[in-house]
Amino acid sequence: MEKINKLKIKFKKEKIDGYLISKNDEFFNEYIPEHNDRLKYVSNFSGSYGFALLLKKNNYLFVDGRYSLQATKESGKFFNVVIIPNKMPYDILKRKKILIGFDPKLFTKKTLKTFFAKTTCTFKPINKNLVDTIWKRKKINKKFNFYKLPQISVGQNYKSKVNDIVLNLKIVGADFQFITASENNAWLLNIRGRDTKYSPIPNSYILVDKNKNIHFFCDLKKITSSLKKDFKKISFYEIETISEFLSRIKKKKFIIDRNTCSFLFENIISKNNQILNLSDPIYNFKAIKTKNEIKNMKLAHIYDGIALTKYLFWLKKNFDKKKISEISASLKLYKFRKQSEKFKFSSFPTISGSGPNGAIIHYNASKKTNRLLRDGDIYLVDSGGQYEFGTTDVTRTISLKNSNKRIKDIFTRVLKGHIAVAKFKIKKNTSGSKIDSEARKFLKKIGLNYSHGTGHGVGYFLNVHEGPHAISKNNKVNLQEGMVVSNEPGYYEKNKFGIRIENLIYVKKVRGKKYFENLTMAPIDKELIKRDMLSDNEKKWLNEYHQKVYKNLKNAMDKTEIIDLKKACSAI
Repeated sequence: MEKINKLKIKFKKEKIDGYLISKNDEFFNEYIPEHNDRLKYVSNFSGSYGFALLLKKNNYLFVDGRYSLQATKESGKFFNVVIIPNKMPYDILKRKKILIGFDPKLFTKKTLKTFFAKTTCTFKPINKNLVDTIWKRKKINKKFNFYKLPQISVGQNYKSKVNDIVLNLKIVGADFQFITASENNAWLLNIRGRDTKYSPIPNSYILVDKNKNIHFFCDLKKITSSLKKDFKKISFYEIETISEFLSRIKKKKFIIDRNTCSFLFENIISKNNQILNLSDPIYNFKAIKTKNEIKNMKLAHIYDGIALTKYLFWLKKNFDKKKISEISASLKLYKFRKQSEKFKFSSFPTISGSGPNGAIIHYNASKKTNRLLRDGDIYLVDSGGQYEFGTTDVTRTISLKNSNKRIKDIFTRVLKGHIAVAKFKIKKNTSGSKIDSEARKFLKKIGLNYSHGTGHGVGYFLNVHEGPHAISKNNKVNLQEGMVVSNEPGYYEKNKFGIRIENLIYVKKVRGKKYFENLTMAPIDKELIKRDMLSDNEKKWLNEYHQKVYKNLKNAMDKTEIIDLKKACSAI
């Protein structure tokens, strides 16, 4: 509460009635460094999405359905937790004529419009972030040089990608595209870095013009001489010069990305120029993986499947023999992954939840919440890795000698939904919105549902969550050959248990027909399946999947693990 009060004291000096606190840093990456997590510092909320609104008499924390339980536990003492879109900021601020301050580097005009356009509030950009005035933090900026991926890894050189961008500029009649999403810069130039903990992101901004001139803004200390040689025609600048550079451009037409172009940059550009388009075409280009990328991602998932499967076998044999906690279990999984030289780092914070903690969708075990795994639990582990040739994301729910019939019933319904997605026949105009209901239909028969989407796009050795496609109620992006997406239906019962089954799948095209093919290679726990609830076709799918798992993993297993793998992958 002390931090909140310190911030509110500053309201008078700034002549404001409220202040917005963002989860973002200036690059709008999904995962930000701890020293930039202003929202966590003020609210204690550790999730990857949300924002806070401090008013003179009330404090609000806005999150989505994934974080409803987590936000309440972490921040509910001093904040009113609001779940969007069930309730929106404009619902709370109706008829309030107040002035709200915000950092223009950390919010976009789109965000403000989406959440506050229906209010009578006005907004004041404050360049000096108010949280920074009370937070004595140590900025950690480790020097990880940017580097270029080999051509064989990606299958398309950067010049070809730049040509696609320039062609799009000419089609829409624009002079410049300002690329503010670092993940898109990574894709465009086939480069990677390490500016976020869980993704090989090179924090940067790129300005491309219709004459193929490329202006690259970043921390120049991270650009090696060899990289400069590879990009002879690219002009490199210190990132602090970006605002001044943009302000010198006049009477031109721009493409920007409304999701990652800050209020500050959009204002600078629009002052002297015309903005033609508010979407970055790179999201669409990046979503369709090349044949090389798909080939490499398959390999990454075999390496990952070996680690995860070994871990699951170890856990089943040891959870009731030694004291294994959620945190120690998570660390053990990390050690299994690290045994591969191809493994770089985790692709997101591992969710390791047993019993009631499994019901928290994006659970992050802490010293306060850490729980020992117990006989009779079900255990949910959602994890992934970054490999030099792909990104993984997989969830398994396993029985720790659980015999609860209702849990098995629900698990089987989740599995049936998972299979329904995996077997879905993709037509010409099939979007994720047409598939989402398939995953939920077996749960809905008994009045159950889950509060997250069924699937998200996944990057190629890049972000574990990427768009524009997804398997969700409102996503209208048509699925195309080469798109990778997760398949992860689930169910969560507050204070009792959580269930999720997640594989990554991709859209494959054979003789003009599109269908999903699995990338993930790890057994699904048959101990939780009510076999009589599965149809013959569903059993066939599960058996064929397990046959593939066995074939791809067997050579990496020792004698004992081979026996376990045979059992785990045997026909149902």
